[in-house]
Amino acid sequence: MTQTLVLIAARARNGTIGRDGALPWRLPLDLKRFKTLTMGQDGSGRPMIMGRKTFDSFPAPLPGRRHIVLTRDAGWRAKGAEVAHDPIAALALAGANDSGGEVMVIGGAQVYALFETRAHRFELTEVHADVPGDTTIPAPGPEWIETAREEHCAELDRPAFAFVTLERRP
Repeated sequence: MTQTLVLIAARARNGTIGRDGALPWRLPLDLKRFKTLTMGQDGSGRPMIMGRKTFDSFPAPLPGRRHIVLTRDAGWRAKGAEVAHDPIAALALAGANDSGGEVMVIGGAQVYALFETRAHRFELTEVHADVPGDTTIPAPGPEWIETAREEHCAELDRPAFAFVTLERRP
């Protein structure tokens, strides 16, 4: 079995994905979906590739999943993190002890940019609001085709959003 590379992101209409090292919104359904996607249907947990800042944004490593951290800092180490210094090394780590399967790329912006052209699927939460932030990614381009969409209405102080699955065009 070969690796299927999946990007997972929540993105505001204006491109924002983060502010001050955190998500700039609280969407419990999005967090639940993230857990479901990264744990997989069988509950075995998927390898997750992320940047150091994304790893540092977690209070602790997320249970049941491998944390492959892409960093330029040769001396960086953290409990629960497997360190890679380039995308090829990160993918090799993701495939280690595994016969293939899904590998999740969970951010941040620089890591998305490194893996976007290699990704097979994009699991996107579209936040239907312009949200101030300091980290952005561009909207998916024409190389992606939407294959599923699930809309959610705004509630109280939470904006409306949609879960969107995009597949790379053949």
